[in-house]
Amino acid sequence: MKKALVTGASSGIGKACVKKLLSLDYEVYGMARDFAKCEIEDAHFHHVLIDLTKEKNYPTIKELHIMIHCAGVGHFAPHEELKIAQIEEMIALNLTAPLLLTRHYLRELKQNAGFLFNINSISGIEPALFGACYGASKAGLAHFGTSLFKEARKSGLKVININPDITKTPFFDDLHFHASDDNLAYIEPEDIAQTIADTLKMREGTVITDITIQPQKFQIKKKKS
Repeated sequence: MKKALVTGASSGIGKACVKKLLSLDYEVYGMARDFAKCEIEDAHFHHVLIDLTKEKNYPTIKELHIMIHCAGVGHFAPHEELKIAQIEEMIALNLTAPLLLTRHYLRELKQNAGFLFNINSISGIEPALFGACYGASKAGLAHFGTSLFKEARKSGLKVININPDITKTPFFDDLHFHASDDNLAYIEPEDIAQTIADTLKMREGTVITDITIQPQKFQIKKKKS
């Protein structure tokens, strides 16, 4: 049974990826700060309680085949209004943690000609209004992925950047805006998980390195204050 590691595994895109990988018969290690609201019960799903912004003592996972960086945080405001702690949190979780985790598991992934998926954001490839820092953190992760593929492709490692637009997840719970109620105006986490599953089925030797996923319509709603 092949092994996969998913960050942000307790909700949203991460949880959808865990479910999809379990359905494909992977043994899945999920990293999150809290699994209290995660209802997944499976003998092949292992909880790894961790704060990726602080903890650097990562567990050993032998024969790792897939790693998916889903954990992320966003704060949106004119840049001068952001708190220093908010800026530091975005850089730490969206960029520093994936780079450190990748370094830790990279030899295993290369030895297994595995897959590294970075769940970035459309904000990392287009100007991000009131999200300059968030977009910068995601653009940095995307550039890391592109560069790492060039560096490690001879080993058989596949590195895929996925850039979703607005997705219906708890990411927006503490923000001042959210997806429209129109189901044509948002992406479901399961859509991203399915994209990963489809990518895993590509012919060996063919690598899709960059995927942008957008809803049919562009609509967001501001929350009532």
